[in-house]
Amino acid sequence: MKDENIIISPDTEKQQRIPPGQRETDRFPVLHHGAVPKTDTSGWQFTFTGLVQKSFVLDYKSFMALPMVKVFSDIHCVTGWSQLNMLWEGVSSREIIALSGILPEAKYVIINAENGFTTNLTLTDFMQPDVLFAVKYNEVPLSIDHGAPVRLVVPRLYFWKSAKWVTGVEFTDGDRPGFWETRGYHNHGDPWTEERYG
Repeated sequence: MKDENIIISPDTEKQQRIPPGQRETDRFPVLHHGAVPKTDTSGWQFTFTGLVQKSFVLDYKSFMALPMVKVFSDIHCVTGWSQLNMLWEGVSSREIIALSGILPEAKYVIINAENGFTTNLTLTDFMQPDVLFAVKYNEVPLSIDHGAPVRLVVPRLYFWKSAKWVTGVEFTDGDRPGFWETRGYHNHGDPWTEERYG
């Protein structure tokens, strides 16, 4: 894809785009633990907490008013499917970093989501230019099944790290494994080295 306004995830430029143990699909499967939450954007909030200069909250209207980016990427699920050529739109993780005013000792990011779900990332992984909090994919607003109103997208890690129904970020100086990471999944999740399970 050639468009100077779209961030290209580096994995899409590899000669072999399907990681080991994966198979390509042309649909977007719906997978998650538990029930789909009933999320009303009128009451939705995005919280900034932890090692930040000041904790604060954005409502949905304020979040949607933030600068948006587009990211072209592939996605890889730990269950073995990969979907290529996804176009996401949303707020860059770097925008979130800039808003947060994180303190120098912050090294990790805990992503909070509905139903008490969390996932953990190193600050380095979180700050990659192709990471975003998506509100659209392939020019269509996210459906609730796919994580609306806002889901994280971390293209270079297995897709469980791309938490659905996100409600905020917490910056920490220590790692804190999340929902799937405490249930046997790998703490990092690189599909190219098959970091599926811990």
